[in-house]
Amino acid sequence: METILVTGAAGFIGSYTCKALLEQGYQVVGIDDLNDYYDPALKEARLQWLRRYDQFLFHKIDFRDLVTTQGIFQQYQFERICHLGARAGVRASVEDPLIYEATNIRGTLNLLELARQYSIRYFVLASTSSVYGGNTKLPFAETDPVDHPVSPYAATKKAAEILAYTYHHLYQIHCIILRFFTVYGPWGRPDMALFKFTQAILNDQPIQVYNFGKQRRDFTYIDDIVAGVVAALHSDYAYEIINLGNSNPEQLIDFITAIEQATGKTARQQLIEAQPGDVVETYADITKAKQLLKFQPTTNLVQGIEQFVRWYRDYYHV
Repeated sequence: METILVTGAAGFIGSYTCKALLEQGYQVVGIDDLNDYYDPALKEARLQWLRRYDQFLFHKIDFRDLVTTQGIFQQYQFERICHLGARAGVRASVEDPLIYEATNIRGTLNLLELARQYSIRYFVLASTSSVYGGNTKLPFAETDPVDHPVSPYAATKKAAEILAYTYHHLYQIHCIILRFFTVYGPWGRPDMALFKFTQAILNDQPIQVYNFGKQRRDFTYIDDIVAGVVAALHSDYAYEIINLGNSNPEQLIDFITAIEQATGKTARQQLIEAQPGDVVETYADITKAKQLLKFQPTTNLVQGIEQFVRWYRDYYHV
């Protein structure tokens, strides 16, 4: 039985990825520092459904600490590393860039260095569509320049990508970098629009609609993203950067309409200006993902939002 290390195991994408790997029969060692960027109770709840699996082992570890993280590598023999742990979120990175640097750059470097030391040949790194910055060519392709990030979050993720390439080049570690496009679904992050809007609408509170609702996002359902992550972990490519998105950007106003339909309530919208670090549109070219990972999104926005609202009502007893 192969043992896979998953960082950010209590996170949104991390917990789903752990579950998928466990159902395929892998032993999964998950690490997470359970920080308070958002309510740790949600992270603990995700861990509860992972602990149902006998082959899931969890350790509360901050991978910014090299010595502590090394202890896990001494305890287990990993065949692959799935590095999903990170500080995410554009706006929060503008407010506190130092913790993004420490987590997304130094933390990634720690894991790559440990992969080198312990001869782990396969490393999957979660990146983000934010690295495309203010690019106006659409859809975003992996060959597009990413030298002009517009938020500290994007800059730190770009730096992590560069580190991954360096370790691939120097030490022949097989690295696959996955650029995620606006992942959503049940158990999602409370700082993201779907969660915040649903919560506000159900509580008859106003929602803040940035850039007067003119933004477009390539919303990608969690199950589709995880299928791509698992396919990347199963692959044997030496080095690749691959977009994982729905390849169908949606207007923010249409996104809100879908939430209204799912909740049966009308949103009270406050239209405001764009925030620092935000981009107008994201749109994934997934040609490469289809070719290399057989990636094919199957969940449309209306279906995905219905699933989220159903989960939200159940989880919060609304």
